[in-house]
Amino acid sequence: MYGLSGLVDRPMKIGYNQGEVIIPLNSLTYIFPAVTLLLIVLFYFGMPSLKKTELESPEEKSFCRLDCILLALIVVLYSAVAFYNLGDTKAPQSFCRFQSNDSVTVDLEEETSVNEILFYSGLNTGKCVVEYSHDGEFFYAVGCMDQKYSALLKWNSVEFMDGMDSETRYIRITSDSDLYIGELSIRTAKGVAVGEGELFDEQELVPDYMTYLNSSYFDEIYHARTAYENIEGIYPYEISHPPLGKLIIAAGIELFGMTPFGWRFSGTLFGVLMLPVLFVLLKKMFGGTAVPVCGTAILAADFMHFIQTRIATIDTYAVFFILLMYLFMYLYVTGGRLRDLALSGIFFGIGAACKWTCFYAGAGLAVIWLLYCLRNFDIKKYIKNCLFCLAFFVIVPAIIYYVSYFPYGQASGMSGVGMFFTKDYADIVLGNQQFMFSYHSGVHSEHPYSSRWYQWVLNIRPILYYLQYYTDGKRSSFGAFLNPVLCYGGLAAIFVNAYLALFRKDRTAEFIVIGYLAQLLPWVFITRTTFEYHYFPASVFLLLAICRVFSLMKNNRKDWRVSVYGLTGMAVVLFALFYPVLSGKLVDSSLASTLLKWMPSWPF
Repeated sequence: MYGLSGLVDRPMKIGYNQGEVIIPLNSLTYIFPAVTLLLIVLFYFGMPSLKKTELESPEEKSFCRLDCILLALIVVLYSAVAFYNLGDTKAPQSFCRFQSNDSVTVDLEEETSVNEILFYSGLNTGKCVVEYSHDGEFFYAVGCMDQKYSALLKWNSVEFMDGMDSETRYIRITSDSDLYIGELSIRTAKGVAVGEGELFDEQELVPDYMTYLNSSYFDEIYHARTAYENIEGIYPYEISHPPLGKLIIAAGIELFGMTPFGWRFSGTLFGVLMLPVLFVLLKKMFGGTAVPVCGTAILAADFMHFIQTRIATIDTYAVFFILLMYLFMYLYVTGGRLRDLALSGIFFGIGAACKWTCFYAGAGLAVIWLLYCLRNFDIKKYIKNCLFCLAFFVIVPAIIYYVSYFPYGQASGMSGVGMFFTKDYADIVLGNQQFMFSYHSGVHSEHPYSSRWYQWVLNIRPILYYLQYYTDGKRSSFGAFLNPVLCYGGLAAIFVNAYLALFRKDRTAEFIVIGYLAQLLPWVFITRTTFEYHYFPASVFLLLAICRVFSLMKNNRKDWRVSVYGLTGMAVVLFALFYPVLSGKLVDSSLASTLLKWMPSWPF
C-alpha cells in the first residue's frame, strides 16, 4: 500500500530539452570578435624581427618563492571555478532490479489524475510498460519507461499516450528485461505517491526536472557507466577505448559515490593538475616568472580545457599524460638524463592505456628523440639508447596497457596475478584491440556537431554538449571549443615557431611544432566522424607556441609587458564573457546569442 506525500513545489519555469535554435546575427554580434582579432593582430605586429631576434633566455629556470605564490593563486582560483556547480553530490544509490516480466503496482489509495512519472535509470537497457487501473484487476497501457542506452544515469519522464482516463487509482510498471531503476516519482493532482522499497527510499533526491547537475550528459552515458561497472565487477558496456581512463573515473566514484559530482571529480582534478605540470614545462623552456604565469593563466582560461575536464570522459587523462610525457622528453633532450627519458616512456604507456590518441603523441616523441640522437650521434650511445627506449617505450608501456584490462578479467571470473598469464585474459585484450580498430574505423554516422580538422583550427564548429531552454526565455548550455585567443593567437604562433625552427634552428620551437603536428596531422587522413574535442591535445602545443612568442618579446623588447599581459588579460576576459555557455549558467537566450554567437555555425 502506498500513500501520498505533500505536493511538489515545482517552479513555474519548467525546463525541457530542445535542439539548436538559429538566431540571426546583427551588428552587435561582430563587435567582440572584431575587437579580439584586432588585438591579436596588434600583438603580432609588435613582434621583434625574427631574423635578428635573440632566441635564448638568460633568465633563471629554477623555482622561486614568487613562482610558487602565483602558481598557487592560479590553481586555487581555477579550482574554485572548476568545482563550482560541477554536479550534485547526491543521487539515488539503491537500485531496484527488475527481471523480465517483473512488475510493481502502486496504489494511490483514491482516484486521482496522474500528472507525471519521473524515474532514475540505472544499468542495462530495456522498457517498462506503464499501465493504469481503476479496480486493480483490469489494467490498460498508458505509457512506456524507455530505458535506452542514452537515458542511463539520468532522470527521465514517462510520455503518456492518448486515451488515459482523467483519474485512476492504480499504476502498474512491468519490465520487459533485466533493468536497474534507482527511484520512482509518481506525481498526481493530490501529491506524490510514496511507499516502501528501493523505488521509493530516496524521494528527497527527486528533482523537479532533469539538468546536467543531476544527470549524465553526452558521452558520460558510456564512460561513467563503464566506471561504475568496473567497480561492480560487471563486464563493461563501453569497450571502444582502453580501460585506464574509466578506472580513473571510478576512483572519483569510490570517493564521492555514484553521483554526478563523483563521476566528474577525477577529470576536474586532473584538469587542475595540468596547471602545475604546464607551469613546470614553461619554466624549464623559458625561465623567469612572467611567461610561465601567463601561459598557465591562458590554459586556466581556455574554454576547451574547462569544458573537457568537467565532463566524465577520458580525453582529460590523455592530455594530462601527454603533457607529462613531453615535459620529461624536453628535460631529456636538454639535459641528457636517461631517467627523464624513462619517465617520458612510462607516462606514454599510462596515457596510451587511457586513449589511443596518445599513440599520436608517441610518434611525436619518436621524431624528437631521433633528431636528438642524430645531432648527438655516437654509435655506442645510440645502441644503448635504442635498447633503453625498447624497454621504456615498448615493453613497460605494453605491460601497463596489458595489466589495465584487469577489470575485464575480473568480470569474466578471473582473479589474482595468475590471470595475466592465462590465454583467456590474453584473448580478451587482443580481441578488444581488434574491436577498437574496427569500431573507430567504421564510425561514419552523421552528427549535427561533427567537424573536420580544418574546422578545428579556426574554431568553426564547436560541439554542443548540453542545451536546455526554459519557458521564461532563459537557457542553460555549454559546448567544447577553444578560447579565441588560444585558437587564433596560437595558430599564428605555430607559424612563427615553424619559421624559427626551419630558419633559425630554434630547438624549442622545433619541439613545439613537432608536438602540434603529431596531434593534428593524423586527423587529416582519418575519415571517421570527428569532433572539436579531438583538437584538445593539439591545443596544449598552441599554448606552448604562444609562450615561445612571449619569450621572444620578453627577451627583445622593453615594452613587452603591454603585449604579453594584454593578450593574457584578453584570454581571461573572454573566459568571463563566455562563462555562461561554458558552465550551464542560466542566461537570456537572445542576449547570449547576440553577444556570443560569433559565427553562424556556433550553437550559442
